[in-house]
Amino acid sequence: MTNQPEPSRGLVLVVEDEPAIADVLKMYLTREGFGVSVARDGEAGLADAQSQRPVAVILDVGLPGIDGTEVCRRLRAENNWVPVLFCTARDDEVDRVLGLEMGGDDYITKPFSPREVVARVKAAARRAAGPQAEGEVLRVGAVELDLAARRVLLQGSAIDLTATEFDLLAHLMSKPGRVFSRDQLLSEVWGYAAAVGTRTVDVHVAQVRGKLGDLSPIRTVRGVGYAVSEPAGADDGGN
Repeated sequence: MTNQPEPSRGLVLVVEDEPAIADVLKMYLTREGFGVSVARDGEAGLADAQSQRPVAVILDVGLPGIDGTEVCRRLRAENNWVPVLFCTARDDEVDRVLGLEMGGDDYITKPFSPREVVARVKAAARRAAGPQAEGEVLRVGAVELDLAARRVLLQGSAIDLTATEFDLLAHLMSKPGRVFSRDQLLSEVWGYAAAVGTRTVDVHVAQVRGKLGDLSPIRTVRGVGYAVSEPAGADDGGN
């Protein structure tokens, strides 16, 4: 494990057992003003994510010891909502969906462009920082969303969302009734083009719906995308 003093952009934890990949990521992230800590296996990565305060974690799935999805699952079970970007050579959709369902914020498939990874890290860190307007509260049905506090209440009870889940819900709730396509949501919430695949949007919507249960205001508009509406009730059965 290597550490650097924390610079202005904060610390990124890279959990990667291939030294060449870890070194390239470290070089590009350092150039962009991030500090970088590198862990080589799942146990070390989990310990570093718990003890350090990274602004994001780049997490390889196929790690020695416990794998990346288990690392993420354990972090989320501890209410640690640091943005997690899964990185793996696997390109099977089942693997991608599993990583997102474990609480991941994004998914990067090897081989990748280091510049794209840096852009994804920046976007994830911005989402987690929550640059929304101070004091603004959004309400749709039984859901109340405090943008400044980055807090979601469901009938007065707090609900834990990842940074990406929060921003997805906030984006939809900011314009009740407006239908957003999956491509629009990828561009406006994740901050990149649809070439990476819109399944990411579907999985995150499903995750938010699962946490909000029957009171979720998110509706599927078949063949188009998603919207929120009042009153909250049973949805139309799609993702």
